[in-house]
Amino acid sequence: MSENVSRRKMLSLLGLGATLGFAVSGLLEPLAAQAQETTPVVPNPTAPDTGGAPATGTKGMSRRKGRREHRRKRRTGKPATTAPAPTAPAQ
Repeated sequence: MSENVSRRKMLSLLGLGATLGFAVSGLLEPLAAQAQETTPVVPNPTAPDTGGAPATGTKGMSRRKGRREHRRKRRTGKPATTAPAPTAPAQ
């Protein structure tokens, strides 16, 4: 018994499948969040010890920082150093 499926029937089946998929994912999401909260955090014993040092970045990041600083200097027309505090005039 081979029946051809019309476009209208296929579209309604696709809509029904999408609706069921969203409904099931909405029901399972709170369960997954609850499961993630209850799992304890265990450090990886095979991971190398970095000593907690901050990352220094990549070569591209340092180049980008230099370009940004150059543009800032060019816009202000002044060097990046801060000016000394003004002194009070002598009386």
